[in-house]
Order: sequence, then structure tokens, then C-alpha cells
Amino acid sequence: MNLLKSSRIISVLVVTLLVLLILLIGSKVPWLFKPLKQFMSIVGLPIVLAGVFYYLLNPLVDRLERRFKINRTLTISAVFVIVVLLLGWGIWSIIPTINQQIQAMVHALPEYLSHIGRDINGLISQPMFNRFQDQVNHLTDLASKELSQRSSAYVKSTVNSLGNVLGTVTTVVVALITMPFILFYLLRDGKQLPKFLIKFVPDKMKPSFQSVLGEINQQISNYVRGQLTVAFFVAIMFWLGYLIIGLKYALTIGIIAGILNMIPYLGSFLAMIPAILVGAFISPWMLVKVLIVFAVEQTVEGRVLSPLILGSNLKIHPVTIIVVLLASGKMFGVLGVIFGIPGYAVLKVLVSHLFNWYQANSSLYEQQSNEQQKPKE
Repeated sequence: MNLLKSSRIISVLVVTLLVLLILLIGSKVPWLFKPLKQFMSIVGLPIVLAGVFYYLLNPLVDRLERRFKINRTLTISAVFVIVVLLLGWGIWSIIPTINQQIQAMVHALPEYLSHIGRDINGLISQPMFNRFQDQVNHLTDLASKELSQRSSAYVKSTVNSLGNVLGTVTTVVVALITMPFILFYLLRDGKQLPKFLIKFVPDKMKPSFQSVLGEINQQISNYVRGQLTVAFFVAIMFWLGYLIIGLKYALTIGIIAGILNMIPYLGSFLAMIPAILVGAFISPWMLVKVLIVFAVEQTVEGRVLSPLILGSNLKIHPVTIIVVLLASGKMFGVLGVIFGIPGYAVLKVLVSHLFNWYQANSSLYEQQSNEQQKPKE
């Protein structure tokens, strides 16, 4: 028995080493994966968008299908019509207002920055800061030179990368056109995917493979639905809060806050930057009211919304979330920040199941396994 367990562990280690060796060889010959990279650059975005909408709409489609006993295809078509009508209403009523506010914000931004700069210079020129005047002037000169150099570099890179911009726009347009078709077939046939995949798995591994797929699906589902729901309510709260205190561009800043809130822990603080700039330009008292709105929103979100909607389904410690965000953002940029947490949740499921298998088959955990298998008295 011990020999059998040892052979299984050795087999897993050999397979792991072979996979790592293949990855190492692949890193030395990047041209080998270039076709795959080009393929994913085309289909990756529509598949991701379709997956997000799948997790949002699938519960609604299932409920309507069970409630009204209608064919699933007709149910999906009805849901699509409702979504298109809602999007049309949003584009007709909300988009023009947002466009006007964004144009006004961009036009007024230099004035805001200049006003805040004058306030800071006035504060620094106070007698109590005279001893630090030389250091501040030196840092200001360095910052101005660095900003000038970076601006020139960005202008040159922008001119040289117009082709990349056009390529990105084309990719987004293609994704928006193809995403509804992928989403339709996901909603109609998505439940058949696990049954299709399980055919390629050995019989002894089918139960554990099905369990892993179920847990991964549940983790991603909880994360997508929870984050988007919380982001929606955060946008509503910021919008109403800024309307109550009379802050300019309340709708646009609220929507920006909702979008950025999908980045856990860091998004809300990033969303405060435009609100603080606008509030500081209007008056110190408006800045205080903006901070009060932020404090109220954070309290409601942290004490009510997140526990009620997200709960503890992911079971990830806040410190772990921050570390994952920083590491994934450093390695993969914006996509790493967006997909770092669900990717970590999926990896956590795989590693935990692999460890449970190792624990059950390793002689190092025999006593613990026997204790777990003992019937309760």
C-alpha cells in the first residue's frame, strides 16, 4: 500500500516537473506561442465579457425558465430584448449628461490644478515654512523637469503608436459585436460544458474533477455577481451623496467610483481623487463634506453591503487580497488588477484539492487521515 502511494506521488512529481520543463522551453522559444497569443488577443475580450454577463444573466434565465415553463431559447431571447431596451434607455438619457460633465471636467481641470497649486504655495510661503523653502523649490524644479521629459516622451510614443490605438479600437469593436453571440450560446448550452469536459477524464478522477469544476464555478460566480452588485450600489450612494452636498459632476464622479470599486480596497480611494479635486477647488467646507460622504459610504459598504452581498464566500483574508492586487498589477498591469482576485480564488481551489489528495495518499499524514475517517461517537 505504501509502495502504491509512493508511486502515485512520484508520478505527480514527474508530471509537475515535465510541465515546468515545457514552460521553461516555451519561454526560450516565444515564437512558438505567438499564434496562440494572437488568437487570444482576438477572442479573449469577447469571451471574458460574455463570461461576465453569463454569470449575471444565467440565474435570471434559470428562474424565468422554471417559473413560466418557457423554452430556454425563447427565455434567453426575451432577456436579451430587455437588456437591449435598458441599454438603449441608458444611452438615450444618461450618456449625454455624462458626456457633458466629462467635457466640463476636462476643460476645468487645469484651472482646478492651478487653484490648488496657488493654495499650496500660499501655505508653503507662511513664515513657519521658511526654513524648508530651498528644499521645496528644489523638489518643485525637479518635478517640473521630470514632468516635461515624461510629457515629451509620451507625445512621441503616442505619435508612434497610432497603429496600436487603431488596433485596440478594432479589437473592442469586434468584441462588442461578437460578444452577444457567444453569450447566447453560453446561456443556452453552458450547462453542458462540464459534461463535455468530464468525458476526457479517467473514471477514477471524475468525481473529484466534477467537484473541482463546481467549486471553481461557484467561486467565480460569487465574485462576479458580488463585485458588480456592490459596485452598482456604491455608484448610487456616491451619486446621491454628492447630489445632497451640491458637488459638481455628481453623476460622472459617482459612476467612476462604481467602476473603480471593482478593484477591491483600492478602488474607492482612487475614486476619491476627482471628488477631492473638485471639492478643494470649490471651498474647504465642500472638501470636508466630500470627505464626510466618503466616510459614510465606506461605513455602509464595509458594514452592510459587502457582508450582505459578498459575505465570506471567497474566504480570502484582506491582507492576502492587497498582496495579490499589488503582485498581479505589477506582473500583468490593469488586467492583473481586474482578474487577480478571481484568478487567486481558482488557484486556491486547485491547490487545496491537490493538497487534500496528497494528504490522503502520503504516509506523512496517515495519523491525521485515520482520525478524520473515524466515525463520530
